[in-house]
Amino acid sequence: MFYIKKEFSERVKRLPKYIFVEIEQLLVEKRKQGVDLIPLGIGDPDLPTPELIITELIEQVKKPENQNYPASMGEDFFREAVSRWYKVRFNVDLDPKEEISNVLGGKEGVANIARAFVNPGDVVLCPNPGYPVYENGATKLCDAEPVSMPILSENQFLPDLNKIEKKYVKKAKLMYLNYPNNPTGAIAPKEFLKKAVDFAEDNGFFIVYDNPYSEFTFGNYIAPSILQIDHNHVEINSASKMFNMTGFRCGWVAGDKDIINGLRNVKSQIDSGCPKFIQRAVSKGLDEYNSNNKPDIVQETVDIYEKRRNILVKGLNDFGWKTAKPKATFYVWTQIPKKYSDIGCMEFVKKLINIGVVITPGIGFGQYGEGFVRFALTQPEERLKEAIERIKTIL
Repeated sequence: MFYIKKEFSERVKRLPKYIFVEIEQLLVEKRKQGVDLIPLGIGDPDLPTPELIITELIEQVKKPENQNYPASMGEDFFREAVSRWYKVRFNVDLDPKEEISNVLGGKEGVANIARAFVNPGDVVLCPNPGYPVYENGATKLCDAEPVSMPILSENQFLPDLNKIEKKYVKKAKLMYLNYPNNPTGAIAPKEFLKKAVDFAEDNGFFIVYDNPYSEFTFGNYIAPSILQIDHNHVEINSASKMFNMTGFRCGWVAGDKDIINGLRNVKSQIDSGCPKFIQRAVSKGLDEYNSNNKPDIVQETVDIYEKRRNILVKGLNDFGWKTAKPKATFYVWTQIPKKYSDIGCMEFVKKLINIGVVITPGIGFGQYGEGFVRFALTQPEERLKEAIERIKTIL
């Protein structure tokens, strides 16, 4: 008999057990029982991609010149469209030849920048609670050490840079920051971004600024770009949230040319790029921007999420679940009610699943997410109202 070694690599063994397995199993059981589930957990827009972009996609996919291999860094026309967008949106000048790269969605950019620069034993500074890919898909899969930067309510969910231990700061290769923030919905003022840039440059590492919710802002708030502060770092954005295109996998990384070059070197070895017809369609959407104001194809989506936010937050507060209105993102992050504080957020989420309301436990985003839950505003208003009525029954 032959013995075939199928043991996972040590880096894969380092990945944590999937914390939501138990929840997923519970959801399967509830579906079998015929329970009507209201899914407010996953951050996947329920709204359609704008018709203008779909029409362009259909036209472009028919063209033979758009049906062969694309460039992994993105086509010239795509990088030029991103460059124009940055100039209009942030008044930032970028060289499309050297300072922009296409990525297959922001998640790929997060992971592959680490591949390009992080060595075994390096430190990567990661927000906690935060997008799990920073710590796992990027850092641990590079055999590096993730060091948590707590983002806490008492500090407006901004990391206290001065509290990071010096021994970690000295070994840091890069820092991930993400504002408007997932999962908390928090925002970062330019003053904080300037402080973060100075801190990084004083200590010899760069920042990867994950900015996919830049357009999901409410009222008069306009989210900044870190590239408005300094070009020695990089920023990630994508069409996923901006144009409701999560399934199309098209984004970009922009900023420092050396970091972009490293990313391109990795991508040239492992992917063949985003389809040209998708890049054409996204470029069409980006070119709708002709001022700092959002175009209709974006603003209409934002208006819908703002109404949903208002309904959910008011509904929770009306029956005593104190919850603040976020200024950005389509998430609502809130502490679990005091009545259930002793059982923790995971057990509380299970109680809501029993009444057909599905939300995300904060512990899924890191240890400092304990005691919190995240609602995703990815259901119509009537379903949100129904979720509120169901939650009332246990509160």
